Amino acid sequence: MPELTDWLRACGVTHIAMESTGGVLEAGVARSGGQFELLLVNAQHVKGIPGRKTDRGDSAWLAELLQHGLLKSSFVPPPAIRELRDLKRYRVNLAQECNRIANRIQKVLEDASVKLASVATDLLGASGRAMLKALIGGEQDMEKLAKISHGRLHRRFLS
Repeated sequence: MPELTDWLRACGVTHIAMESTGGVLEAGVARSGGQFELLLVNAQHVKGIPGRKTDRGDSAWLAELLQHGLLKSSFVPPPAIRELRDLKRYRVNLAQECNRIANRIQKVLEDASVKLASVATDLLGASGRAMLKALIGGEQDMEKLAKISHGRLHRRFLS
């Protein structure tokens, strides 16, 4: 990458335009190193001419738009905001994975004719986990399973 930077400087390049697709955002910001004015543009905004489907054609079109000042740079959030967004995305993915696992557990139980989900609303809650552990240990007595439950679920069994 340093060779490209040196070559661009030797050619008198001051501005660089790139389509901001996928992971290019982080790479583009990191690689510019503040030596060039980097414009990351929305790919949808520069697809004005139908038929330009090659990288070479796209880059020539971007260069022409850049020379005429017709490109609007996309908002590039600061590194702290990008990191926060990544963490939020990761958190959402973990929550979705947790839901998938709970659904798989419920399906396995239902396939085995264990209707725990009709009693416990949260299979992975404290009572649900305790009952699952007891079932795995071989417990089949409903009264003993009821005693294992906590809170609202325990009160439901008592009534």
